[in-house]
Amino acid sequence: MSMPANQTGTVLALGTAQTLAWGSTYYLPAILATPMAADLGVSTGLVFGAFSAALVVTAILGPSAGRCIDRLGGRDVLATSSLVFATGLSLLGMAQGTVLLFAAWLVIGIGMAVGLYEAAFSTLAGIYGRKARSAITGVTLLAGLASTICWPISAYLEVEIGWRMTCFVWAAAHLIIGLPLNRLFVPLGSKSIATTDEETWSPRPEPAGSRNSAMPLLALVFTVTWFTSTAMAAHLPQLLQEAGATPAAAVAAAALVGPAQVAGRLLDFGIFQRFHPLLSARFAAVAHPLGAAAVMVLGAPVAALFTVLHGAGNGILTIAKGTLPLAIFGPADYGLRQGILMMPARFGQAAAPFLFALLMERYGVSALILSTALGAAALAALFVLKPLPIEEHS
Repeated sequence: MSMPANQTGTVLALGTAQTLAWGSTYYLPAILATPMAADLGVSTGLVFGAFSAALVVTAILGPSAGRCIDRLGGRDVLATSSLVFATGLSLLGMAQGTVLLFAAWLVIGIGMAVGLYEAAFSTLAGIYGRKARSAITGVTLLAGLASTICWPISAYLEVEIGWRMTCFVWAAAHLIIGLPLNRLFVPLGSKSIATTDEETWSPRPEPAGSRNSAMPLLALVFTVTWFTSTAMAAHLPQLLQEAGATPAAAVAAAALVGPAQVAGRLLDFGIFQRFHPLLSARFAAVAHPLGAAAVMVLGAPVAALFTVLHGAGNGILTIAKGTLPLAIFGPADYGLRQGILMMPARFGQAAAPFLFALLMERYGVSALILSTALGAAALAALFVLKPLPIEEHS
C-alpha cells in the first residue's frame, strides 16, 4: 500500500524522530545502567528503579498530554518533547548521586509522556483522521529499529567516551535532529484542519454498549501486551538460558526480536491493511503464547522460533495500540482516549521487569506461564470486541 507524497514525508520525519526518542530514553538503561550504577556507587536495581519511576510519570501525564494534542495539534507538543528529552539527558549526564539520578529520569518521564508513540499516534490522527492507519504503521515500522540502531551506538559511545558523555551526545541529538524534524517537518494537525474532511471525522453510529465495553477491553489488551513486551525486553537472554540455551545462543536468538518486529509490521502494512485492525491484533496476540508454550515444552532448540513469534506479534500489537482506538472510536478526542487507555499499561510496564525477575528466580523458564496466560486473556478480550465498521481499509 502506497501513501501520498506529503504523508510519506511526515512519516519519514516522525519515524526518524521516534527512533531517536525511543533509542535514547526507553532503551538507554539496557546499555548504561551497569556503568552508571558503578560510577554513582549504587545498585543497578536502583537505576532501573529510577527508570520505572519515569514510566509512572509517563502514565500519570499521558491523558493530559493527549488532551493537549487534541486541542492544539501535535507538532508543538512533539517539538517540546525534544527540549524536555535534551534537558533530562543533560541532567542525567551531570548526576553525582541518587537525587539527581531520579530527578533526571523524572524529567525524561515527562518527555516520554509527550514524545513517544502515544503522542505520535495522536498527532497523526489529528492530521489524517481515520485515514491515519497507514501513517501509524509507517512510523512504527521505522521506529521499530530503535533498539537495533541505538543500542550499538550507545554501547560504542560508552566505551569510547563514557556514559556521561553518551547522555550529552543523545541530548545534543534531540536538539540537532529531533527538534527540527518534529517542528519543521510535521504538519500542525489540529481538529480545525482535520475536520475539513467531514467524512474522515464523522464515525459511523456505533452501539453505546459496544463503545462502553471497548475501553476496559482495550485497556486490558494494552496492559497485557506492554507488560509482556517490557518483561521480555529486560529478561529475554536470561530466560532463554533458563530454557537451556548457551549464553551465546541466547543472545543470538534474542537479537532476532528487532527484525521480527519489523517483519510483523511489514506484514501489517502489506496484507492486514485490507482488513479491520482487530484481525491483525488477534493474529498477533496468539503469537507470544504459542512461542512461549513451545519453548517451555521443547527448550533451547526452539529458542529462535519463540523470539521470532514474540517479536512479530509485538510489532503488530504496537501498531494496534494506535489503530484499534482509531477504528473503534474515530479520531475525535483520540489523544485523551489514548492517554487514558495507556495509563494502566504504563503502570504494568513499570512493574514488569521486577515482577518477572522474581518469577524467573523461583520458576525459571516456567515464568512464561504468566505471560502465556496474560496473552490468552488479551486474545479473549480481542474476540469479545466487535469489528465495528470503519470508512477505510486500504
